[in-house]
Amino acid sequence: TFLSEDISLYERRMPAGVCGCCGPLRPRYKRLVDNIFPEDPKDGLVKSDMEKLTFYAVSAPEKLDRIGAYLAERLSRDVIRHRYGYVVIAMEALDQLLMACHSQSIKPFVESFLQMVAKLLESREPDLQVLGTHSFVKFANIEEDTPSYHRRYDFFVSQFSAMCHSTHEDPDTCTRIRMAGIKGLQGVVRKTVNDELQAIIWEPQHMDKLIPSMLFNMQEAEDWDRSGLPTTPSGGEREESPAILAESCFRELLGRAAYGNMNNAVRPVLVHLDNHHLWEPNEFAVSCFKIIMYSIQAQHSHHVIQQVLGHLDTHNKDTPRVRAGIVQVLLETVAIAAKGSIGPTVLEVFNTLLKHLRMSVDFELGDRRNSASSGSTSYRESEERIVQNAIIQTIGFFGGNLPDYQRAEVMMFIMGKVPVYGAPCHTLDTAQIGDLGTKRVQIMLLRSLIMVTSGYKSKTISAALPAPFLDPLFSLSLTEDSELRQLVLEILHNLIDRHDNRAKLRGIRIIPDVSALKIKREKISRQDIGFMKKHGQQLYRHIYLGCKEEDNLHKNFELLFTALALITIELANEEVVIDLIRLAIALQEMALANEENLSMFIRCGTMALVAAYLNFISQMIANPPFCQHVSKVIETRNQEAPYLLPEHIFREKCVLPMSLERDNRSWFFQTNEIAESLAGPSYSVDRLSVPYIPQVTDEDHLSRRKSVVDTISIQVDLMSNNQPDKSQKAEEITFEALKKAIDTTGMEEQEKEKRRQVIEKFQKAPFEEIAAQCESRANLLHDKLTQIFELTIRYCHGDMKPLHTEIHNLAFSETCKVNNISSTS
Repeated sequence: TFLSEDISLYERRMPAGVCGCCGPLRPRYKRLVDNIFPEDPKDGLVKSDMEKLTFYAVSAPEKLDRIGAYLAERLSRDVIRHRYGYVVIAMEALDQLLMACHSQSIKPFVESFLQMVAKLLESREPDLQVLGTHSFVKFANIEEDTPSYHRRYDFFVSQFSAMCHSTHEDPDTCTRIRMAGIKGLQGVVRKTVNDELQAIIWEPQHMDKLIPSMLFNMQEAEDWDRSGLPTTPSGGEREESPAILAESCFRELLGRAAYGNMNNAVRPVLVHLDNHHLWEPNEFAVSCFKIIMYSIQAQHSHHVIQQVLGHLDTHNKDTPRVRAGIVQVLLETVAIAAKGSIGPTVLEVFNTLLKHLRMSVDFELGDRRNSASSGSTSYRESEERIVQNAIIQTIGFFGGNLPDYQRAEVMMFIMGKVPVYGAPCHTLDTAQIGDLGTKRVQIMLLRSLIMVTSGYKSKTISAALPAPFLDPLFSLSLTEDSELRQLVLEILHNLIDRHDNRAKLRGIRIIPDVSALKIKREKISRQDIGFMKKHGQQLYRHIYLGCKEEDNLHKNFELLFTALALITIELANEEVVIDLIRLAIALQEMALANEENLSMFIRCGTMALVAAYLNFISQMIANPPFCQHVSKVIETRNQEAPYLLPEHIFREKCVLPMSLERDNRSWFFQTNEIAESLAGPSYSVDRLSVPYIPQVTDEDHLSRRKSVVDTISIQVDLMSNNQPDKSQKAEEITFEALKKAIDTTGMEEQEKEKRRQVIEKFQKAPFEEIAAQCESRANLLHDKLTQIFELTIRYCHGDMKPLHTEIHNLAFSETCKVNNISSTS
């Protein structure tokens, strides 16, 4: 007998009569296996003998493990001897046996099969690696009847991942190996993710190999789908590109990820982007996360958002462009997640974003100080603006897609972060960042609020503007910065405009036909009427005072006009209409009297604002006599004083007058004529004769801060004047001063006129306005007393030197004067 390992080959070449007794001594399964191998491997698998072997394996499944072991033995021998033709035949036979046998006895055979695949993958021959991969993919597509308790795929994950990173010198061979590696990983995923016993595949040590291998090949693509939407290329295109195949496998893996596996699937993506410095530029990072968001289940979106937020915290001290890249990825993630489920941690997301916004402002100010001290120009300051804009856009996308109840919470949350002078702010140390830093933070947070409030429509205005939100917002509306006031007005527009009329009112102008704008409006609800009774005076006061600011620009007047128009559309009943007309007449009177020495541009701009608004409200209430009076004044101005109209005053080169005189009555709107035009049962025109005077209040904390500063400055001046070594400056005595001191008739007449106005106001003004003024005076008196008590305590503790009693007169003079007039009336 022949005891050589190649006995089957010898038997084939041996004459029929020579030692014919040796063949039947071999087991039948070995003879069947040997017969499938031809003498020349180029002839391929002997099909007739393969059919016999398959029939035998199906008829005697208990022999499958022996057949597999013997095939594995032959394949190992052929691999070592580099007889690759027989290796191909052996793998083909194994594939056919796998496809034909699905019994319980296939388990041992699979172990032999996997050993042979591993043997091929370990070889350095690309052809054998590709052959082994194809066999594994066929095996992965077989659905087994029973789960495997002991089978592991760690080796295959590592080997296929290594093939995905192939750097073979031949480009075509490199592509073949990479595509084989990707297909192998895809086979591992399909074989394991649906098997509960193979949940180990989601552990970090495996995900750290699977995910980067796919991303590496996706990154190599020159033309990937930047939109992130699923594509369906043809089979030929899919086979030609490792990038498309890797993306398909990546989507399939993420689509199979369960709730508890999302973190392990997303973390390797972030690590890969860090290691390859792909946040700047971040096109590939954005593309990856679009694929992630479109592939995972919608209810898992908030896991991805939390992962990106945590990664942003990790990189909080990186360069601005890296942080901006992460924030922009977060923006795209949020924009997609908002269409589905965002999750319960909404305020946590906003808190993280606002924290990084504050940090960016700190970095910007620090770089500015360093640049100023060194005399050089830093580019990081402008790059920090990129980070800030990206954060604001992300906040806007996130907040803009939340339901109304969550958006209201976010609005209150952000407003609580805005630093307001005199109000407690637990998240911002204004002394540490200074006035410039405080302003930057205010601007950034208000811009975030604009994004969140855009498109927000509440059923009642009280739900959109609750008192805890309205008071700090109004405090910011009186700051000495035109940009901040513009942002506050835009926020008010977003919240008041519930019928999308703001775009139709864009730009301050004389509208010839308001009805052509097709403004949408509804009947004023009872809740909105109650809101105007409670907070209407606040609105009027801040609009009035906002017109007096010296740094007002064209945009400020535009926004003020839009605010008045929106209040008229959304919140005005007959009583509010009268109040708004009184406010407009008061603005005209303020510009004419010019008691605060306003610039001519501010005065003419206020006049133009009044003209544009009265033209609008007269047409809105559809009162022909009122419209006729307004049109007449506008026509006269157009001919004689065009600088009092918005179309002229806000031009770049508008010639301003030297003065504004009351003598030209035809230029101005007359209260008596407006009252006559509105006479009737609908409007209480008696109130028009009561001039509007903004209530003196300390509702805005900024003005309270200014009053404290003014009081302290008076104390400092008096202390300096009481020093014995300081020369007293004599008051300049003139003839006019002596004449005023002697002649008191004029003063008496002024006092009588003031008392008459107070009495008339108490008789005709609305109760809400009188109550608001009385309350504000009481609050002002309380504040003055508190200041003086604090000074007294400081003096008792030896912190201050004795002050002259004139301080008390200065502190009480204005308050006592107002109270005396009120008591006399």
